[in-house]
Amino acid sequence: MRKLHTLVFGLAITLAMPAVIPAPAHAVTVDIMVGSSLNRGRAITCVQGQRLLQNRGLRDVRRIDCRGRFFIYHVRRGGSRFEVALSARTGRVVDFRRIR
Repeated sequence: MRKLHTLVFGLAITLAMPAVIPAPAHAVTVDIMVGSSLNRGRAITCVQGQRLLQNRGLRDVRRIDCRGRFFIYHVRRGGSRFEVALSARTGRVVDFRRIR
């Protein structure tokens, strides 16, 4: 009989508690501009550059050209597409322009 009372009490407490509602999502502010250092002045690889851009909140990051001194990526921010050029030697953003 005691087990039944414990079960009923536990069920009543569970039903009386409000459902856990997740916290609302907040918009991510992407603050990248020409001159922003993504890797504290250290050299990067092409894959590291892609990862650094994704970690900064840019979406749909695609590697376009990873030869030479600058790595070129196409990214999405908000509803627009941009072309970003990163310095392979320092990890700095050297160009950030909107593309159509």
